Amino acid sequence: MRLSSLTLFAALALATAGCVQSGGGYNGGYGYQPAPANPLQTQGGRALAGAVVGAAIADATDENMVAGAALGALAGGATCGVPGLPPCR
Repeated sequence: MRLSSLTLFAALALATAGCVQSGGGYNGGYGYQPAPANPLQTQGGRALAGAVVGAAIADATDENMVAGAALGALAGGATCGVPGLPPCR
């Protein structure tokens, strides 16, 4: 894996980490719902992590990194409904 690619995707992940919705606040009159402590508890956080991992795997195997990031994001976001994994908030 090229060091420049790894640095680029780490910087992009940190820059977009603030775009993930925290989920805190009042939940339709049912009381205050605290924000998840772990960003992997949200669908956006899992999609972001999947995109970074997918791009890194694609770069390591000399494949298209954009396609790898897109497939990784789809796979990461789809893990919210998988039985056996913790549900997303």
